[in-house]
Amino acid sequence: MNRRLLNLPNVLTLARIGAIPLVVVCYSLPGPWGRPAAAALFLVSSITDWLDGYIARRLGQTSLFGQFLDPVADKLIVAAALLLLVQGHPHSYMAVPAIIIVGREITVSALREWMAEIGERAQVAVSGIGKLKTTLQMIAITLLLYEHKLLGLPVYETGVACFYVAAGLTLWSMLLYLKAAWPSLRQA
Repeated sequence: MNRRLLNLPNVLTLARIGAIPLVVVCYSLPGPWGRPAAAALFLVSSITDWLDGYIARRLGQTSLFGQFLDPVADKLIVAAALLLLVQGHPHSYMAVPAIIIVGREITVSALREWMAEIGERAQVAVSGIGKLKTTLQMIAITLLLYEHKLLGLPVYETGVACFYVAAGLTLWSMLLYLKAAWPSLRQA
């Protein structure tokens, strides 16, 4: 494992964290271009989430720092975007899926940490459903941040629908992680 701190994948991950204040500022700007700019920044950040992992594996630039930082960056930018969305649309239809997503992230992160402490981390490794959840969540958040119609298409409404499907997948993936960890949890 490459121990170099500032390789390209880690720089992309750090850039994702650095994009968070820019997303917040753009979303808060008055005028017709602020929210589309926030959505574009979030979309680019979402793409770097996939890209940094691909580059790290392809070029053999994985690092312990990157393994730590990548999920932190993901959770930070998603949590910031969810806070913006709930603040921009303070209704239960937006707050409930946001709470589900944040609650799952906290629960699964704590579960992974605990499983690692008892030497069972592999039992709660990232699953296919978790990757699907993340992809749909990133699409939903991008559409919700964009907020405007695009070519007459109901972008926001499509984002809300994707958001609810992502929240459902979020619960499902959490239950799968808890089921996988259940034998260890019962023994403890």
